[in-house]
Amino acid sequence: MPSASRQSTALRSAKRRSTDDIPLAQRTISPALQRRTPWRAALTAAGAALLAAGALAVVFPQPLRRLIAPPPVQGLPARVGLDGRLLGHFPYSEAAAGDLVAIAPGVELHRDAADALARLLDAAAADGIDLRVLSAYRSVDLQKEIFFEVKSERNQSALERAQVSAPPGFSEHSTGYAVDLGDGRAPDTNLSARFESTAAFAWLQAHANRYHFTLSFPAGNAQGVSYEPWHWRFEGTAEALKTFEAAQRLGR
Repeated sequence: MPSASRQSTALRSAKRRSTDDIPLAQRTISPALQRRTPWRAALTAAGAALLAAGALAVVFPQPLRRLIAPPPVQGLPARVGLDGRLLGHFPYSEAAAGDLVAIAPGVELHRDAADALARLLDAAAADGIDLRVLSAYRSVDLQKEIFFEVKSERNQSALERAQVSAPPGFSEHSTGYAVDLGDGRAPDTNLSARFESTAAFAWLQAHANRYHFTLSFPAGNAQGVSYEPWHWRFEGTAEALKTFEAAQRLGR
């Protein structure tokens, strides 16, 4: 018969072999965790995801709001980017009615821009240039009509249309500071890139800055909007400069 010490040694060896046969993961996880049911694990994962989402909402509230919020323009399935632009265009508030003055029948402009434009037109005329005002202030509602009706007529996608016309609420014209100009001696170039070949455009390039007007969308502009040699905006007051601050910063 084996001695007591030999029996004890044999029992310890058998227990060690039995333990070694159990996978390491099972040997190192507590029995309580081993008994956890799948639905509890799922609830734990869902809770962790909610906590992470809450943390993101606190740390990055604006991007999350943009993802959750509906598109800013009804009928246009596009969202604003991190810098606030929609398809290349920055958002702009509509000019107050009290700030607008008539510069021609049915044509209005912000009073500050109107005064500067009158001086610009007089100077151009003195130099033999026949500058014509094609468009000035547009309400958000009018911009909506222009954007969607022409988009439909031309069978354009939203992206294609936005390259040549701002969506409503994102047009410089709604501020009352923007104006479209043409050459009275070359009307066939109106609202066309061919306007850059006219004497009127050459004069504007040389003199517009003196009257605080700047070309909004030059060729290859950082906003990604199509080249518009006819579209000029007024930046001659602190209010106007603040209005176009984001566009100026992007263009630097």
